[in-house]
Amino acid sequence: MIKCNLSRYMGEQKMNISDVARLTSLNRSTISLLYHEKATRIELEAIESLCKLFHCEVGDLFQLLVEEKD
Repeated sequence: MIKCNLSRYMGEQKMNISDVARLTSLNRSTISLLYHEKATRIELEAIESLCKLFHCEVGDLFQLLVEEKD
């Protein structure tokens, strides 16, 4: 499973979805899906915009959570 840390970055910067949309020119629905971890796909340009806004690497914004099998 891939975890999106957008909500953590937004909380640290005290930003809401509208702020991020305005600053990145991304669609509010894209940001909302990422914030609530409901997104199934994302454009590379969107990832780039978010990483530039939060001054982070792709691996900081997204992380792979390995599920352990029984």
